[in-house]
Amino acid sequence: MNLFQLDKGYRYNSDTLLLYDFISTFTPKGEVLDVGCGCGILGLLLKRDFPSLKMHLLDIQEQNCTIAYANAEQNGIEIASVICHDFLSIRFECKFDMIVSNPPFYHKGGVKNEDTSLFLSRHSSALPFDAFAKKVTKTLSNRGYFCFCYDAKQLDHLMAALLANGLNVEDICFVYPKEEKEASLVLIRARKNSKSLCKVHPPLFIYTGEVFSERVQSIFKRSQTQSVTWNN
Repeated sequence: MNLFQLDKGYRYNSDTLLLYDFISTFTPKGEVLDVGCGCGILGLLLKRDFPSLKMHLLDIQEQNCTIAYANAEQNGIEIASVICHDFLSIRFECKFDMIVSNPPFYHKGGVKNEDTSLFLSRHSSALPFDAFAKKVTKTLSNRGYFCFCYDAKQLDHLMAALLANGLNVEDICFVYPKEEKEASLVLIRARKNSKSLCKVHPPLFIYTGEVFSERVQSIFKRSQTQSVTWNN
């Protein structure tokens, strides 16, 4: 899948591809909303692999929405809608069966980039997780799913916010750069009004030695994405 991206500015990375693979294992169904879609990569990959999905893409930045729409057309993928709006303030006409997101999660102690576009795409203050979880609950149908990735070091905050908003973590997977390193990313599937116990999946390691692990190589191969510079 060829994906237009800006030459300069925020560009998707392996986090989104790992999240795509994680979500795919659950065979997503129904009406799905990709929040902070960027160039559209996550929603478009899921729609490509699960054609029955009714996929909606949302981003606060108009240029990202334009690129996401172009990527859907470029790859012949039918999208239900591309929405340019702030997720926290928009009012939807329907409830969603699933909300997916690779949200901005650099914490407040990090260095803020002066570029507004990069700031909106990277820093948690652009989409505070407490407010995000509250809005997700209001936007999901009963028993709907919330699938996302986040900084593993902020897990305590994530769990508290999810539980406070009626979102129970049913599946969790920690991602490590290497075996000897600390977890850098967490993949989570939470469900609205669920009482199921949490399944902790086997750890995912990015590298084996100095090369990508076999698992990660298989994810990259399955995604089959290639960047194309956006010149419009």
